[in-house]
Amino acid sequence: MDGQRRARHAPADRPGRRRADVRPPGPRPARRAGRAVKRATLLVLLALGLVVAAESRAADPAVRIAAHRGGAGLWPEASLLAFRQALALGVDCLEFDLHMTRDGELVVIHDATLDRTTTARGAVRDLTLGQLAPARIRARDGSVTDEPVPTLAAVLDLAAPAAVGLLPEIKVGPDGTPYPGIEAKVLALLRARGVLGRAVVQAFEGSTLRRLLALEPTARTMLLVGRARLQRERAAPREAVRWAQEVGATDLGMDHRLVDAAVVAAARTAGIRISVFTVNEEQDLRRMLELRVDAVMTDRPDLAKRLFGR
Repeated sequence: MDGQRRARHAPADRPGRRRADVRPPGPRPARRAGRAVKRATLLVLLALGLVVAAESRAADPAVRIAAHRGGAGLWPEASLLAFRQALALGVDCLEFDLHMTRDGELVVIHDATLDRTTTARGAVRDLTLGQLAPARIRARDGSVTDEPVPTLAAVLDLAAPAAVGLLPEIKVGPDGTPYPGIEAKVLALLRARGVLGRAVVQAFEGSTLRRLLALEPTARTMLLVGRARLQRERAAPREAVRWAQEVGATDLGMDHRLVDAAVVAAARTAGIRISVFTVNEEQDLRRMLELRVDAVMTDRPDLAKRLFGR
């Protein structure tokens, strides 16, 4: 009975319609190929995602890039040309050094003498601004450029319209004695150009920073510490954090070779911002990025920007 019912209700073959092929279970070749393509695509997308994630981690705007002497590895150091190019590159800060002429004018030059970087000779403090004016800055290869030794006023006029931080370092004379009244002159120019709020005034000498803070207690200041002081005082690198606190500095600037995770942690605990100098090699820049210092001063801001994903 059941067999007859099944036979009676089974659909009969209809003319003009082909019976479907009966295939063994399993994906067809075209379907298998499609799935392989999908898997490959997913793997590629995953790899791209990992790369993007890595680049996002590297692009850390918290680590600021300061063009050391305007980017001395790329352009004539401490020249208006260098500062213009650094601004065009998009650095976060301009770093430069200050000396004072015999007639009390502030000029931007690293050395206390003109001999190494310009066509002139002698100590900055022994010349008036007029006597210094004919000097021209030399390029890295020793060739003479058309760039004069800039005044602080000229550098601030260039930087003021830009959204850039300033790291002026107050230097001392060739014999190590300070320039009388230089701190007041620096503050006056920073105020006059409206950039005091984005400047961090640097010095290796704590006495310089104390004098400046006595004149302007709200100013940001950076104590600079190199190997020489650590060796002289037989101190561990993290002691530099305490030295910065003792002079009332908001920031600490150290030779990058002295900085490790312990130094950074000590600075963070003390509420001191930490910058490093002068970081020009790729492996050193990467290490500073990993340590998450606040700023790197570099002669190669172009390299730092590329490595930091900017």
